[in-house]
Amino acid sequence: MYPFLHIGHFSIGTFGLCLWLAAVCACWALHKNLRRHSIPADAVSIVAYVTVFGVAGAKLWHVLEDPALLMRAPWQVLFDRAGFAWFGGLVAGILVLLWQGRAAKTGGLGMLDLAAPAAAVGYGVGRLGCLISGDGDYGTPTHLPWGMSFPHGLVPTTQRVHPTPIYELLVALGIAWYLWRRGRPRHGSAAPLPIGRITGEYLILSGVARFLVEFIRINPRIYWGMSNAQVASLGSIVAGILLLLWAGRRAAAPASRRRRVPVEAASRQ
Repeated sequence: MYPFLHIGHFSIGTFGLCLWLAAVCACWALHKNLRRHSIPADAVSIVAYVTVFGVAGAKLWHVLEDPALLMRAPWQVLFDRAGFAWFGGLVAGILVLLWQGRAAKTGGLGMLDLAAPAAAVGYGVGRLGCLISGDGDYGTPTHLPWGMSFPHGLVPTTQRVHPTPIYELLVALGIAWYLWRRGRPRHGSAAPLPIGRITGEYLILSGVARFLVEFIRINPRIYWGMSNAQVASLGSIVAGILLLLWAGRRAAAPASRRRRVPVEAASRQ
């Protein structure tokens, strides 16, 4: 494993490099989705805002998981290059996308639907940073032939363990492919998907995937025998189910009750 690349007197964290690569891949996926829906929005600026605020949200979520440590060494914890929680980045990213949707005239939920496949791609590629740096996101010991050890990682181990970042990459790409197919433009007599459905499905699928992988992760069990990530995953699943129910009821509502929805958002359901 290579937590850092050393170039002369400089050292570059491989996690940061993979985060940049994840942003590039997400930007490409979002750009393609905007183009196929004929939406003249700038994917680069959207992803840039989401990345900056998402990283800040991920760090904030992580440090708030251990308030006692934050109080003892606030500057060390806040500016440590390790320690990020995906769900904090997800919440911050959703808020930014809702704002970006208003600027792009797609509506907040419309932008979330468009960005869902890109979010899945970015998450999966970002997990490669956890693998390469060996930051402790690996799994429990295993005798399976693809088990890996991380003797030089940020959180070293000489045992062969589950390479959970690889599992998450494969599942995330599968989720991205499914959402991409679901969100393709409808033509002719094909009924458009209700706005919010793609986002709801993303929250459910990504939540289920993260909940399950935590059973073989080394994260501590904090709440009711579950890790912090599992509790957050349940929140994601519940939010996704509620959003699907709302989207279905809205689609079945009489047209007169939906006239208040902006035309721009309605046209991109």
